[in-house]
Parts: sequence; structure tokens; C-alpha cells
Amino acid sequence: MLVPLTRQKFEQIIPLIATGPQYAYYWGKFADFLKRLMISVVAVTVLFFTYKIVGEGFGGLIFFLGIFAGLYWLWGPIYWASIRNAGSRRYLYAGFWRGRVLDIFVSEELIGEEQTVNKRGQLVIIENRERRLNLEVGDDSGFSTALQVPLRRLHKSIRRGQIAEMVVMSNRPDLSSIVKVSDIYIPDLNLWVSDYPYMRRDVFSLVSRKLENTDDEYYPSKQERKPKRRKRQQTDRL
Repeated sequence: MLVPLTRQKFEQIIPLIATGPQYAYYWGKFADFLKRLMISVVAVTVLFFTYKIVGEGFGGLIFFLGIFAGLYWLWGPIYWASIRNAGSRRYLYAGFWRGRVLDIFVSEELIGEEQTVNKRGQLVIIENRERRLNLEVGDDSGFSTALQVPLRRLHKSIRRGQIAEMVVMSNRPDLSSIVKVSDIYIPDLNLWVSDYPYMRRDVFSLVSRKLENTDDEYYPSKQERKPKRRKRQQTDRL
């Protein structure tokens, strides 16, 4: 099932400003916090020496910039999450999609490499690998897409044939060519499969329940056309 969403509803599901879970995602680990804090310290230091050079003529501006830069460790996650959301919102059309889980398997992926020196002074490359869940979903029209996310304990409950829901995006009003998809929701398990939480999940759940009753509020205006058969293609990850 694919139901076009109005632009207003799409922008509610994927907000412009970062949500709490999105902020937490970009807050990251302690190392990420230290990196942002270091940027803040360096920026304030540069502005301090700039003030010493240019004098008091620009004191007010430099003071404002100093506060702004000094708090980068705090507002940085909001900025990066909002940039990522804007990348999804640039698509002109979106739809609510419901299909089923076609396949699910676990793989081990290389996520980075580190170089170190052993006791003999030899350069050693250490590979950092992570177990990841690969989830393929599709529908009767022939459309399918796959999502790869870090493996979590809750993922062991996912089975082939379970209902899967998500938001799909396109630049065509009939959604005949889907170019990007969101995180995936498994309603039978009340489980979200995602790396980054793109959607406001409360709004998405409301849309899901309303569409079961074919509420006209979530259908597009008459100027928007009913979706046709979608092309099976590799979609970009959000």
C-alpha cells in the first residue's frame, strides 16, 4: 500500500528542527562531546586574539561570536540533525508505504581502521568491524528496498512476512520513482529499525492509525495524482 501524504503532513513527520532523539543521536559518545568542546575552545581562543588585534571597535561583535562559538558543544547536535532533516525535506513529494519483510540477515561490516605500532616497531592495521542487521522490505507492486543498521538485541524478533511501514520520498507527484526512504516501523512488534531517527514517531503512528480508517485528512489535494506502480530500484539512505 502506498498513500501520498500532503506536504504539511510530510513536514510534520520529518521536522526541520532536531527532535530530542535526533539531538541525542548527534550528541554521540563522550569522545564526540570532547571533540565539540575542543572546537569551542579553539574558536574562543581565536576570537580572543582577534579582539586583541582589532581593538575595541569590534568588541561587541566579537563578544557575541565568542558566546556563540563557546556554546558549539551544546548547539552543534541541533545544527547537524537539522541539516540532515533538511536533506530529506528537499524532496517534493512523500507517501506512507506499507509492505512486508522479505528477507532479514546479519552481516559483519568494516566500519574503520586504526594504525598502531607493535612491540617490534612494526606498523599494524587494526580493522574495526560491526555486526549489522540487513532488512529487505517490499510489496506486491514489485518495489523493494533494503536497510542496514547496527544489530540490536530487539531485532531477533523480526520475521519474514511481518508488516513493515515507512515514509518514501520522490520528486514525482505520482511517486512512480522512489529515491529515498525513512527508517522502518514493524507494528506487530512496536519496533523501529533505524540508525538515525528521521521521523517524529508519534506523528507517524497517528498517520498509520488514521490511514487504516481511510481518513481523508491525510490524503493529498485534488492537484496531486494517485500513485502508480513504483519502480524497483536502489534507494538512497536517509
